[in-house]
Amino acid sequence: MKNLLKCIIIISLVAFSFSVNAQTKAKFGHIDSQALLDAMPGKDTAQIIMEQYQKELESQLEAMQKELETKYNQYMADQDNVTELIKKTKVQELQDLQARIEQFQTDAQKQFKEKEASLLKPIVDQAKAAIEKVAKDNKYTYVFDSGIGVLLYKEDADDILPLVKKELGIE
Repeated sequence: MKNLLKCIIIISLVAFSFSVNAQTKAKFGHIDSQALLDAMPGKDTAQIIMEQYQKELESQLEAMQKELETKYNQYMADQDNVTELIKKTKVQELQDLQARIEQFQTDAQKQFKEKEASLLKPIVDQAKAAIEKVAKDNKYTYVFDSGIGVLLYKEDADDILPLVKKELGIE
């Protein structure tokens, strides 16, 4: 009898919790995060800094490649007039320079990504904080990023981009 009473109480509580949850309607929103980031203050400055940094890296790479080309042409012009030991030394020098160029390219790509991440992190963090604040203030249950194609259907969703821009003071 006690077990039956416990089962009835548990079933009643579970049914009650389902009915309360069913009455609470989820509120969905969406935002194009790329459009927001493009409108963020500081994004243009970060982009300019990244372009300058990329030009510096490309300039250094071009200088290294020009050095390799010059040394290769010198080797080709002199190869008939030098000993085998000098040829072997020049070939090793060319191979070493080629390896340095390849290592530079790998390191430059890594450093470029790190610099980009460090420049964009404060902007992304600010946008994320604003999205979270708007979502909480407006009682959204979920906010989807429509900019990356995650959203397949949005009839009942609200675009919160204007609200987030307002939160950030962006026109």
